[in-house]
Amino acid sequence: MSQQAELSWDGHQAKVPLVEGTVGEKAIDISKLRDQTGLITLDVGYGNTGSCLSAITFIDGEQGILRYRGIPIEELAEQSTFVETAYLLIYGKLPSKDGLKCFSDLLTKHELIHEDMKFHFEGFPPNAHPMAILSSMINAAGCYYPQLLAPQDTKDFDDETAFIISQVRTIAAFAYRKSRGLPFIYPKPQLKYSANFLHMMFSEPNADYDLKPEVVRALDLIFVLHADHEQNCSTSTVRMVASSKANLFASAASGVCALWGPLHGGANQAVIEMLEQIRREGDDGSRFLQAAKDKKSGRRLMGFGHRVYKNYDPRAKIIKKQCDELLAALKIDDPLLDIARQLEQTALHDSYFVERKLYPNVDFYSGIMMRALGIPVEMFTVIFAIGRMPGWIANYREVSESQGGRICRPRQIYTGTPLTHYVPVDQRGNA
Repeated sequence: MSQQAELSWDGHQAKVPLVEGTVGEKAIDISKLRDQTGLITLDVGYGNTGSCLSAITFIDGEQGILRYRGIPIEELAEQSTFVETAYLLIYGKLPSKDGLKCFSDLLTKHELIHEDMKFHFEGFPPNAHPMAILSSMINAAGCYYPQLLAPQDTKDFDDETAFIISQVRTIAAFAYRKSRGLPFIYPKPQLKYSANFLHMMFSEPNADYDLKPEVVRALDLIFVLHADHEQNCSTSTVRMVASSKANLFASAASGVCALWGPLHGGANQAVIEMLEQIRREGDDGSRFLQAAKDKKSGRRLMGFGHRVYKNYDPRAKIIKKQCDELLAALKIDDPLLDIARQLEQTALHDSYFVERKLYPNVDFYSGIMMRALGIPVEMFTVIFAIGRMPGWIANYREVSESQGGRICRPRQIYTGTPLTHYVPVDQRGNA
């Protein structure tokens, strides 16, 4: 017999089923609670609400565990690539050698955007944020390929998936070039995914960008570490939109918009802005850390702590190692990076931050690493979006296959005026 939880209120009682995941986490299934009791639950911010059953990503925030399809992120970071990881997330298994080649060939097939789409870039002002351009252009891309707007369970899903993953980097690179008044650089079919993105970002018509292996590897690792992260704000947004039977282009664009928020994808940008502020004030980070301990100071230590992880963010350990190796290989001398190292070392040995488990997270190191790669601050969230695209697609597919046609529709507790009546305009007074 399945386990149940008992609920008591005002002399009434009800039993609701318990659900257990494959790694032992448990949940109270309240999907029929309102029908049975007339009650709903209230969970502002959804911090204690499971919105779905998912087989894609597992997180244990207490233990600092992150797994894609059951594979530890440490193994994927060490042995896999972004393209292979994307396949794993979307299709649920690691590809065979032939399967990986087929997927890579599809990415190459779809790397060129429709030529008419270039005119859309001209409609944006020079100071337009790349995230605004990215979300708009993802939606616009679907208009040029209506055959890819069919339901995802058709034979076109492989093309649709590869199309978005491939073109998002082309659109992102073109958005960057547009913002700088630079000519567009087309992708090269012989280059792999991350190398091609760097080529489109930084090459010139008369000189190809020098694709240093350590730089390409660093960017590919950033993509891998951001490829999915369970039911975060942007992924939940994609699932919500997908439940309405919106197409993949619209759903992915909604994820970009949610990611744009400074409390989500903008966190790594906030890290660099914090470091710049510290440098302007002539501080090495020591005064800032002292002020951050005082809630009244208005100073907040960005890039430390995490909503989910109450232990060390496993991605942070991986990216810190890569970051140190990259900075050493490139022999970079940057005062902001010196301040970052000082903050990191001080915070890791300061009882105030240690007791509160405010360890450096992936945003702290990814911001530093992207700065070292020469990626401008306004592109940080765009890089995040490129990396997260496979996770959004995997969740979109899961919703389409498992929702049973049911649209997501949260309830609410109404706190407005119980009842009032219409008053004609000439009787309302001047208030």
